[in-house]
Amino acid sequence: MENHGNRIRSVVILGGGTAGWMTAAYLGKALEGTADVTVLEAPSIPRIGVGEATIPNLQKVFFDFLGVGEEEWMRECNASFKMGIRFINWRTDGRGRPEPRPLPGGGDDSFYHTFGLLPDHDQVPLSHYWYNDFHHGRTDEPFDYACFPEPAVMDAKKSPRWSDGTPSTRYAWHFDAQLVADFLCRLATERLGVRRVADEMTEVVTDERGFVEALRTKGGERIDGDLFIDCSGFRGLLINKAMAEPFIDMSDHLLCDSAVATALPYDDQSEGIEPYTSAIAMSSGWTWKIPMLGRFGTGYVYSSRFSSQDEATEEFCRMWNLDPEQQPLNHIRFRVGRNRRAWVKNVVSVGLSSCFLEPLESTGIYFITAALYQLAKHFPDRSFNEALIDGFNREIEVMFDDCRDFVQTHFYFAPRADTDFWKANKELTLADSIREKIAAYQAGLPVNPPITDESTYYGNFEAEFRNFWTNGSYYCMFAGLGFLPDAPLPSLAHRPRSVEAAEPLFDEVRKRRQHLLETLPSTYEYLCRLHKR
Repeated sequence: MENHGNRIRSVVILGGGTAGWMTAAYLGKALEGTADVTVLEAPSIPRIGVGEATIPNLQKVFFDFLGVGEEEWMRECNASFKMGIRFINWRTDGRGRPEPRPLPGGGDDSFYHTFGLLPDHDQVPLSHYWYNDFHHGRTDEPFDYACFPEPAVMDAKKSPRWSDGTPSTRYAWHFDAQLVADFLCRLATERLGVRRVADEMTEVVTDERGFVEALRTKGGERIDGDLFIDCSGFRGLLINKAMAEPFIDMSDHLLCDSAVATALPYDDQSEGIEPYTSAIAMSSGWTWKIPMLGRFGTGYVYSSRFSSQDEATEEFCRMWNLDPEQQPLNHIRFRVGRNRRAWVKNVVSVGLSSCFLEPLESTGIYFITAALYQLAKHFPDRSFNEALIDGFNREIEVMFDDCRDFVQTHFYFAPRADTDFWKANKELTLADSIREKIAAYQAGLPVNPPITDESTYYGNFEAEFRNFWTNGSYYCMFAGLGFLPDAPLPSLAHRPRSVEAAEPLFDEVRKRRQHLLETLPSTYEYLCRLHKR
């Protein structure tokens, strides 16, 4: 008979919000009732966020694991679709305009980072055949439109799902983060046996080893536990304060550290709903636009080194024609970086208490789901084996640093240099790991390996978490910003048959694009049916 005497008997989560309730629901399911799960949530602590954007693995690795269907949670959270990110005015001075500026030589200053998977031929991604044609003057079609059907579909504000619910492409979601937290709170407490304590922590009780024994509350309760999860946000009440774990500041890589945000009503019926997040370049950062049914969330993410709160607020309100005296505004100051270790002794940090990147590539929810997956994989007993803790910490470190490097390249390679902020980004240091990717890209080599089997990619959780960026992500960003390889992939000069045989793939993209435009409903039509409005 197995000896379970040393197993974890109780898990205590400090903090609710999106991170706390995602953690509670995930562990409530993963532990199958073998341990008590308690959430200590202070009702007075405000939640950050006026609209959240995600990445495509959320359903597969989180909601499917919980046994929650996509339409169920979408209805509860006023969710919409996100097929990618549209970058606006990252090459020219947009002067705070939500619409793209014209580019010299024609076209406009916008491009897509799409979530679609890049086709490949003869083990070479289609991106390299595109650049071979572009370099030799055989095409002037932008990379995103030439290699993916999705950009034109996003332009037309079409849904990524047909009317019968069948997906037409890979996509993510927009939703109201507070509604998601409320939904997961109900799910965790009503279906998964999680206990909620609505109170404020006043003391962390530790033992002689420095391990946390219990949390005391303002209401006089003592909550004992074996494993403690810190979801207290930027305050890091357990990991940074009780455990004294240092936070590694990454402002030498990313300059933005503040935001001013709000939500605005929108006439969906006449304007339609965009199935993408907009990232609109500003004088000292960028503004997000996250459309949902009946409204959109928006916020200006800026660097306090280059803009004061009043200056950023004025620029943001001018962009949307808002009166700053009348419009409710949420001012946010955030720390960019990660803890030296995300897990120390019997305290694991998840969400903002663990790490944070400015939200340009919607990494917030991804960091939470990845941490929960790795925690379940490395779940300890009460001996807290250091090998498990070290393995978890390595995974979080690699995940964060990889995402940090990718986001930094957006600012580093943006041609804009019209303000001190944009100039300063060109002077920051790039990590060795991203320099290696850039060198490979400039030499014409693939930065990400081609994905030849979508079923393997979608079904492999390790691939989902280790390969956050799709196989075309770097090319989408670099080509969109006008940063192209020094020359085509050299081997293509010796493979004329391969180059010729790849041309029909571009025709397939065009045919697929036309089919989707003709058969998909609008995002507005689909969401009205989904949300029964």
